Amino acid sequence: MVDILHRIGVTSSPDAVYTALTTIDGLASWWTQDTDGDGDVGGVIRFRFEPGGFDMKVLEAQPAERVVWEVVDGPEEWIGTRIRFELKQEDGFTIVLFRHEGWKEPVEFMYHCSTKWATFLMSLKKLVETGKGEPAPHDVRISNWH
Repeated sequence: MVDILHRIGVTSSPDAVYTALTTIDGLASWWTQDTDGDGDVGGVIRFRFEPGGFDMKVLEAQPAERVVWEVVDGPEEWIGTRIRFELKQEDGFTIVLFRHEGWKEPVEFMYHCSTKWATFLMSLKKLVETGKGEPAPHDVRISNWH
């Protein structure tokens, strides 16, 4: 198994980051505008992009500390993987430790997803610091895969 790992620092409170990770409005403001569902533990959140999307079951939601999702629908490589956001305060920053864990192998799609996760984490940072993120379809196009 292999994982995608990222670390960003946000000059905002852990509560503000947690809200952006657990509310439909928050998620739609940094990841994809086409987001709906139930952000509570046990709920499923649906994220849509052109041409497809992902369904995430919320496994954990610890206020200002941790959010964990399991991919229950989407591309074959994503099914059964988990998305984890760990939050901690350090030197005036909220540190976000991101992990997309459980990939079976490092296929080319994983390379693409790693870069896209980085761009979307920067969108999350921008959202909580300035009030405006860059969710799909307004995200950075990185290749022919979008």
